[in-house]
Amino acid sequence: MKIAILGATGHISKNIIAGMIRNKKYKLYLFSRTPDRTKSFVDQLGSNYVVDILSYGDFHNHNYDVVINGVGIGNPGSLKQDVSAIFRLTEQFDNLVLDYLQGSPDTIYINLSSGAAYGSSFNDPANMDTLAAISINNVSSKDYYSIAKLHSEAKHRSHPDLHIVDLRVFGFFSKYVDMNASFFLTELVSSIKSNRVFVTNRVNIVRDYVHPDDLLQLIELCIEKRRINTAYDVCSLKPVPKFELLDFFEKHYDVKYQYTEHNEASVTGMKINYYSQHFNANEIDYQPRYTSLEGIHQIYKSIMDEGTVNEED
Repeated sequence: MKIAILGATGHISKNIIAGMIRNKKYKLYLFSRTPDRTKSFVDQLGSNYVVDILSYGDFHNHNYDVVINGVGIGNPGSLKQDVSAIFRLTEQFDNLVLDYLQGSPDTIYINLSSGAAYGSSFNDPANMDTLAAISINNVSSKDYYSIAKLHSEAKHRSHPDLHIVDLRVFGFFSKYVDMNASFFLTELVSSIKSNRVFVTNRVNIVRDYVHPDDLLQLIELCIEKRRINTAYDVCSLKPVPKFELLDFFEKHYDVKYQYTEHNEASVTGMKINYYSQHFNANEIDYQPRYTSLEGIHQIYKSIMDEGTVNEED
């Protein structure tokens, strides 16, 4: 099975590559803006793997059974510097794949979307009846990411004859994370590694971090389903509140933390309960094995033992 992966140096894509490259039934075509970085990553996985490492200009020169689009802005800090970039980036690579599908309608397109497609307000977790609310006369920068993802998904649903799946990822953490990215977990781990007190606000946010193995399971189920055009919310076995996570690390790793009254909102908006209770992936037998806390703990131990591979593109 020939599988193209776009954004091959991205955080989530690296995990997909690491999971699929060991399966001899897959032939991988890896695309990025910097093929040398892709090659460096593949070399670190092992010398016995044969993959095609390509630039985007080569995309239409090959045939694929599956295309996985992992292109995105992986660092909130980068997004904050140019919030308009998400529109151009999303459109450019989505159209690249859609143009390809016009001549290859049997190809399966798996797009890594985001829970942000629901909007920027998460006072309650998402569910089947959640409405994506945007104040049309007062659109702000925190809405841009949500709008880009929603627009992309709507465009995909407008092609019911094509096999397209949008996977809405709410949270993701792995040993390939960019430790310089300004995420809650990267800042927590950095504090632990440098023996600093971790400082956070008093907002008890709830997050759902899918384990890399569970995400790969869901991707392979979508590939097996083949004739499909829908979006699935990507869920772990159980989300985790921030206070529970901090208590766990304090108990097991003697982590020191303190609270601040300063509440700095994310560039994509303050999301209190950023997870979903819309378990529609169950319809293709998706059954996550790890809770968010279990996954975070396992990845944390891996990072502390092995370090990270964090070149992104």
